[in-house]
Amino acid sequence: MSLVGKKFPNITVDAISEMGDNLRINVLEEATKNNKKVLLFWYPKDFTFVCPTELHAFQAALGEFEKRNTIVIGASCDTNEVHFAWLNTPKNNGGIEGVTYPLIADTTRNLSAALEILDAEWVYDENLGEEILEGSNVTFRATYLIDEDGKIFHESVNDMPLGRNVNEYLRLIDAYTHVQTKGEVCPANWEEGKEAMNADRLSTAAYLSQN
Repeated sequence: MSLVGKKFPNITVDAISEMGDNLRINVLEEATKNNKKVLLFWYPKDFTFVCPTELHAFQAALGEFEKRNTIVIGASCDTNEVHFAWLNTPKNNGGIEGVTYPLIADTTRNLSAALEILDAEWVYDENLGEEILEGSNVTFRATYLIDEDGKIFHESVNDMPLGRNVNEYLRLIDAYTHVQTKGEVCPANWEEGKEAMNADRLSTAAYLSQN
């Protein structure tokens, strides 16, 4: 079920800072109390393969997100201890040393279950006579953009082998900010500085005739 247009779940979870400080993070409050947008991205596991490439890519773009009044938070179901070990592993050894944004440790899976992004399904096993959990019980590559009021304005979920394009999230934040500030709508492939439209038939017709 899509959560776009709804408030982000009001759930507080464990997290860790780059320095190894144990935190408690409520993503909804991070947005509303700080009057900032939040980009929350989930990845399956620490010490894996596609995952560190994504964490470093978000780190490389961190300044661009900050320019856009946006907090970046990473998340998986690993523990704080495993997160910190990975944070202390050099990049040239597959680690994420140098990542400075907080990492959620959703070991209870309360938040990821509420978002319905876990690779997990309860099925009945006739031999055992009970339900068993099938799947890896870790998250897919889900991404959420949350506005200053705590509303989700974008969500996407990639299968585990598929890394994300960080620039697309910057574009989406630019587009949503344009909608917020200008009251216009953003057509396909819109980028900052390009023409937007009014939400009416004549504006759409005029835009299409020029593009």
